[in-house]
Amino acid sequence: MTKNNPPLTIGRLAKAAEVNIETIRHYQRKGLIVEPEKPLGGFRHYPDTSVDRIRFVKRAQQLGFSLEEIKQLLTLGDQHCGDVQTLAQEKRDKIQQQIAGLLTIQIALDDLISTCHTDDTTHCGFIDGLSQKGFLEK
Repeated sequence: MTKNNPPLTIGRLAKAAEVNIETIRHYQRKGLIVEPEKPLGGFRHYPDTSVDRIRFVKRAQQLGFSLEEIKQLLTLGDQHCGDVQTLAQEKRDKIQQQIAGLLTIQIALDDLISTCHTDDTTHCGFIDGLSQKGFLEK
C-alpha cells in the first residue's frame, strides 16, 4: 500500500483484482493467499502484492491449471524454473490429449449428423448410431 492509496481491505482487494470477496476467501482456504491478522476491532489489511498474486491465480486457471497445481507453481516460484517448466509441459501434454479426445468426438458427431435425414420422420440415423456399440472407436 502506498501513501496515496487507502489500505487494501478485502473489498478493495476484490475490486482491484477484479474478483469477488468469496473468491478471495476461497483462495485463502486453499492456501493460495495469506489471510492477514485482524487487528482488534479493525479490518484486515492485505499487502499490495496480493493483487498480483490473485491475478496470477486467475491467469493460471485460464490456462487450465487446477488450484492445487497453481499452489505448486507458487511454491516453486522463480527459484525452480526447471520444475515449473516440467509442470507446464505436463499441463500442455494433458491439454493435447484432451484436444485429441475432443477431435474424436467431433468426428463421431459429424458422422452421426450426416446420417440425419429431416424428411424421414420414422427413422433417425443419429439415434440409431448412438445405439451402436463402439461408434466412437472408428
